[in-house]
Amino acid sequence: MSVTRHVLTVDLRDDTNAIDAYRSHHRSVWPEVVSSLRRAGIREMEIFLLGRRLVMVVDTGGRDVWRCFQEHAASGPRVAEWEAMMRALQEPPSGGKPGERWAAMEHVFRLEPLKCPT
Repeated sequence: MSVTRHVLTVDLRDDTNAIDAYRSHHRSVWPEVVSSLRRAGIREMEIFLLGRRLVMVVDTGGRDVWRCFQEHAASGPRVAEWEAMMRALQEPPSGGKPGERWAAMEHVFRLEPLKCPT
């Protein structure tokens, strides 16, 4: 199965409490959220934080990441509650498209892995 990597960014509100809350929530993500992400086609996900800028690296099983997130968000009330809590802590990043919360980052370089000698 092919894997497609997406790198997205969003900003947290410029508020220490919002940043601390986001960190705290992600130390123990609700099991319903994790299960929903997997069912929606998310193979792997990491989120990094610098100041208030978040960067998410998402691998999908060849599926469109936005479709995966739509399925995830519509999967049930507990997931909707989680997403609303996270959305309340976030704001669109500068440079994003109007109405876009998480913005796709442009891929500009890749260092290819070394090939092992045979």
